[in-house]
Amino acid sequence: MNVRPEMGLTFDDVLLVPKHSSIRSRSAVDTSAWLAPGIKLHIPVVAANMDTVTETRMAIAMAQQGGIGILHRFMTVSRQVECVRKVKRAENLVVKDPIMISDQATLFEARVRMADYDVSGLLVVDDDKRLVGILTSRDLLLTSDSEKVSVKSVMTPRERMIVASADETVESARERLHAQRIEKLPLVDENDHVVGLITAQDIIKVQEHPDATKDGEGRLRVGVAIGVRSDDLQRAAACVEAGADVLVVDIAHGHSDHTLGMVEKLKQRFPNVPVIAGNVAAAQGVEDLASAGADAVKVGVGAGSICITRVVTGFGVPQLTAIAECAEVGRRLGVPIIADGGIRTSGDLTKAVAAGASTVMLGSLLAGTDESPGASVVRQGRRFKVVRGMASLTANVDRRRIDRNDSIADEEWNEVVPEGVEAMVPYRGAVSDILYQMVGGLRSGMSYAGACSVEELWDKAEFIRITPAGMHESGAHDVNLV
Repeated sequence: MNVRPEMGLTFDDVLLVPKHSSIRSRSAVDTSAWLAPGIKLHIPVVAANMDTVTETRMAIAMAQQGGIGILHRFMTVSRQVECVRKVKRAENLVVKDPIMISDQATLFEARVRMADYDVSGLLVVDDDKRLVGILTSRDLLLTSDSEKVSVKSVMTPRERMIVASADETVESARERLHAQRIEKLPLVDENDHVVGLITAQDIIKVQEHPDATKDGEGRLRVGVAIGVRSDDLQRAAACVEAGADVLVVDIAHGHSDHTLGMVEKLKQRFPNVPVIAGNVAAAQGVEDLASAGADAVKVGVGAGSICITRVVTGFGVPQLTAIAECAEVGRRLGVPIIADGGIRTSGDLTKAVAAGASTVMLGSLLAGTDESPGASVVRQGRRFKVVRGMASLTANVDRRRIDRNDSIADEEWNEVVPEGVEAMVPYRGAVSDILYQMVGGLRSGMSYAGACSVEELWDKAEFIRITPAGMHESGAHDVNLV
């Protein structure tokens, strides 16, 4: 029997040894880290590509806080593309493709268009796409018979609008918006064709979220998860065209031929788009995925709170050992490691990063927030939200339904061998509050190591194994909590 001589460790098996520190304030600690080459995050946190965690709202919130969200793949291609577009439109320095409507359209059509794109105003254009007016939600207040009333009859006409040229700077636009007491400044060329839009709301968002994760055009960054089937190349192409910043090959056992093949195809077709692949739990998996072209690798097999892969299959590696082993190869090859699974506290996050991870992926911790998909439920006077593993019974069944665009037979339920569970997590409020606590704990942890950066934490971290008694001693004990 082939048995490794070393013992596999996870987060509760160790503590980090405090070191001399010259850090006077947690604010002096730099928590920024590379998700993948070309994409640096202000906080090393990624929202998991799970259908109970990351859709549009979560992706926007994560990017605004300095992290990033990965849109799950268990939806139609068109819906995933629309999610990408909504994230990319959520915050801009200059909106390059503002939502427009014909002056011949009805107010009913305008209401639908505003709702579909979640905007409060539409630029009105004629048949030649020249700007002829603007329609805002205030123009629609108290209007009746909206199926017969035209946009042209209630819009603010072009001659009463304030516009600017395509070379308008954001600072100049801010001054003009303030001076004229307006909220939207259309940008037009010499023929009055719309070339962009600057809004007061976007300028405010820039001020509110100075550390947001953005692309070169000032738009929020977002990732998308894809599978390994042939039609997933089309999914990837559609999402990249919509503006996706990173592709994540989402496979439970990432150290496999079909994952390696998909990574190679993606890098050939989209050489300028970072590709993350996983999941793996051993060094050879990182090496092989990196050779195939992966720009970053997700590490974690069976570590998630709603994952039962280790129970069902007998395979896995305790998460801290998996991170450390994979990170050693990742650093040698210049491939960032994403620790995926098992993070319950800010101390776990600190240990994961100290062991060599560049970023950590959170799932269940974020599933109970306002921004996660799904409604909350009340049980015994407490509020909860549902979270499920993407290999759970219901997730497998729903995936088959999406693939077929139809229902499945009752007997097919028995064909599923789930490797995940469905569960409830406590309602936790805004995701920004969770991130503040998690990253705050990381900052404190880095100060205990005397580390001002993630890279410095890698070099200074020293772990010590502890007993169950040591773990008990680490928490509150021998007191009655109030």
